[in-house]
Amino acid sequence: MTARPTVNPPLSPPALAGPLRDYRASQRKRWSLIALLLALTLGAMLLDITSGPSSLRFLQALQGLWQPGSLPRSLQVVLWDVRLPVTLLAVLIGMALATAGVEMQTVLGNPLAEPFTLGVSSAAALGASLAIVLNWGIPGLPAAWLVSGNAFVFALAALALLQLLARRPGADAQILVLFGIAIGFAATALLSLVQFVASEDALQQLVFWSMGSLARADWLGVGMLALVIACVAPFSWRAASAMTALGLGDERARSYGIDVAQLRRWALLRISLLAAVAVALAGTIGFVGLVGPHVARLLVGDGHRHLLPASALVGALLMVLASVVSKSIVPGVLLPVGIITALVGLPVFVLLVLRRTRSAP
Repeated sequence: MTARPTVNPPLSPPALAGPLRDYRASQRKRWSLIALLLALTLGAMLLDITSGPSSLRFLQALQGLWQPGSLPRSLQVVLWDVRLPVTLLAVLIGMALATAGVEMQTVLGNPLAEPFTLGVSSAAALGASLAIVLNWGIPGLPAAWLVSGNAFVFALAALALLQLLARRPGADAQILVLFGIAIGFAATALLSLVQFVASEDALQQLVFWSMGSLARADWLGVGMLALVIACVAPFSWRAASAMTALGLGDERARSYGIDVAQLRRWALLRISLLAAVAVALAGTIGFVGLVGPHVARLLVGDGHRHLLPASALVGALLMVLASVVSKSIVPGVLLPVGIITALVGLPVFVLLVLRRTRSAP
């Protein structure tokens, strides 16, 4: 007589209550942390608006934001034409770079990757150098936008070349990184050639642009970057579940029925578009796309539903605080914000490398 196989009974509602309660508690905790990051970012924005060489005080800034006519004309100009565009551009650039960074680390499977890994920054710098040194640019574009326009076009050209190479059979994450490094080296070599023939004044402008600065912020640039983020964000949110699965590995993602190659191509398009516009408006600003996602991952975990908004807010917070520091180190002098982010991000990068080395078998 053969023994009948035992069948485990389905879990009863009381047995499911505990795990479901823990899951809901963890969800509330993550969203509470995201709300806290939003509050900290708003506070840092007010601090950035009131910092710098002017008599604009905290309460005056709040009143001027709510009722612009209540401030004297001079303070209205300081608030709405000088301070607010810089602060909003810092927020948007931080959001763009950190969002691009978290998707870059996922599609490449490399926690040390950032938006500039694919050579977008070097290509944008090459385009800017041609505008600054040789006055080459898009015909009909206003002179004030010649540098930014060239940087954007060359960054998109690097993106198009990378997408073309990514469509080749067998182009996995490692191959994409190698392609990006090759594009970066080629653009850097051409940039060095342009610097070699540049005059002293043009070379000084190019070096200042490459440091990354918010001094050129205006409402047109703020609106342009806000529009790009608004267009990209829904697609990133829609792909959040698939990106979470991709973070577990290509094979696991394919087992869930995900087209990994297509997911990676669309993610690279979003990454490069965000990085290209950010670099075109503010120059090269490194480490925000690297540090922001790691800080967010420590707070909310690896699920992209929470990781995307948390990374965007951490990047915005880092950029706004860097803007505050850039105006506070030397009174009356606005330091390039890229220097501040590099000084903060470099130690974090070294710690990440050492941590990855210790965890390697």
